[in-house]
Amino acid sequence: MIRLLLLLAVVAMGAKLVFGRWPWEMMALPPSGERLAQARALLGVGADASRGDIIEAHKRLLIQVHPDRGGSEALVHEANDARDLLLARIGTR
Repeated sequence: MIRLLLLLAVVAMGAKLVFGRWPWEMMALPPSGERLAQARALLGVGADASRGDIIEAHKRLLIQVHPDRGGSEALVHEANDARDLLLARIGTR
């Protein structure tokens, strides 16, 4: 049993080294068009936004929704998820 777990760990690390992604990230379904549209709307960027545009929009949004400025942690997590989703989408183009 321990050998099997070690083998799985080695395979997972090998996939991360070779492909730059963990095996479970490669098996994930691509985000739906609706999720992408929601992320773009939240950050206020268009479908053709560059990496820099997304990062800048994320920074502006964080200034508004940060808990120190009256926002909440949930809003910060939502902004981070939107940024990560859109950046991952750019990485696959």
